[in-house]
Amino acid sequence: MVNGVGEGCAPLSAVADAVLYEGYLLYPYRRSSAKNRVRWQFGVLLPRNWVERDGPVTPGLSGSADSWYQQTECLVRARREDAAVRVRVRYLQLQHKQVEAADGDGGHRPVESLRTADGVTHLSFEEAVPRETELVLTLEELLHGGRTVAVGAPAGVEYETLPAGAGRTARRRREVRARATVVAEPLAPELYRLRVRTENADQAPDPAAPRGAVLGQALLATHTLLVGDGVEFVSLIDPPAGLVEQVRGCRNAFTFPVLGGAPQRSGGEDGATGASLLSAPIILPDHPQVAPESPGDLHDAAEIDEILTLRTMLLTDEEKAEARATDPRAARIVDRVDTMPQEVFARLHGTIRSLAPAQASAQAPASARPAWWQEGGDDGLFPTTDTVLVDGVPVGGGSRVRLRPRVRGADAQDMFLAGRSARVSALFHDVDGSVHLAVTVDDDPAAELHGWYGRFHYFRPDEVEPLAVADAPDQGGPAGPRSPRPAHRADRPERGRSDARA
Repeated sequence: MVNGVGEGCAPLSAVADAVLYEGYLLYPYRRSSAKNRVRWQFGVLLPRNWVERDGPVTPGLSGSADSWYQQTECLVRARREDAAVRVRVRYLQLQHKQVEAADGDGGHRPVESLRTADGVTHLSFEEAVPRETELVLTLEELLHGGRTVAVGAPAGVEYETLPAGAGRTARRRREVRARATVVAEPLAPELYRLRVRTENADQAPDPAAPRGAVLGQALLATHTLLVGDGVEFVSLIDPPAGLVEQVRGCRNAFTFPVLGGAPQRSGGEDGATGASLLSAPIILPDHPQVAPESPGDLHDAAEIDEILTLRTMLLTDEEKAEARATDPRAARIVDRVDTMPQEVFARLHGTIRSLAPAQASAQAPASARPAWWQEGGDDGLFPTTDTVLVDGVPVGGGSRVRLRPRVRGADAQDMFLAGRSARVSALFHDVDGSVHLAVTVDDDPAAELHGWYGRFHYFRPDEVEPLAVADAPDQGGPAGPRSPRPAHRADRPERGRSDARA
């Protein structure tokens, strides 16, 4: 397989291919564009001696940093003795397209561009070829040493003759040497930690060479797909409460594993699980999907199809001709935009997917909560006096609470406030019917100032616990905003977009 991920991975196929071509060619899709001269930014595995010429690399918060390896660790539950895991390691192999003009003596000479008699211009440029290696391992094999296999690609060259004997196009690839190791270890009955480690096994002839000189030996946009047979993957973003510590023990380097397929819950437990997993060099949510409105790839990360389509429409005929000559995929984008039916383009304008039915609050029934986008939608909401029940206690402006941010998914700054006492200043309603508590921290010396000009920390009701007044020291802080502020929402409706990348 080269372009698809095959049977069993269908829900993730489009997303995996989007990852594969992440940043492959950026708008305006022309070779002359400066940003297309610095490509291949995600999941790049280069020869180790080149990467570590200045010292060992350390995994950071971004998967875009160059490395010589990529490691995925995740938790799996195996319900059967004959359980198995299918692993696919996927990447792009760099291919240099060189245009060569006929020299009249039966030979050819390299040129940057060549215009043939049919009026078509051909440009020398860098392309890429998709590569994929599949392994199927039983649980027994995984627990007894696993398996290491070669996942590289051979060198090669292909020639394409241009019309009227004007010359030819030569596409050359260097050998990519790489290996992947898949192994598992038991953690508890039916619970295992699975590891997939992919490494560039080559050496750069000159470690001091510029990056572009060694990209031909690299794995580009490297990512891993896993599908279970009798195996259930545990979300590393939203794990069951009983597996939080085991999830923290997973070490992922230069990649971010997320669940694929449709969301599901396991055995009535909190926390998400799934039958497939995508480990990509970019950050995605669990269960990513391509927007159904998207008519095709535009190769810009997290692309907004309508904007890129409009911009492509605005290219001049000369610019479109250069884009077509730059790369076959760019040519397909331009052709698709030029022939896009009006009804397809209209669907790109946006879709709202984030709204849920509003829930009735303790203050008013659902019938009294008009839709936010209607005039008067804020009527009847009073942030300084509205309350919400937390553990059976009404909590609102002036209430004392203990901050308990979520273990996973919380804002990093909020996590630093875990266990601190705070005073609620106001309660704000969100567009989906939920509420947020605006608080000032008791031991913050600027609490009174924050309350005066409305700079708060925001927590959900399930992220706080009520405190009796005697349980929290009175260290100042306002009982509410110094000046009552107009009722407003803690967030705005997220305008849906025809977003082709999760």
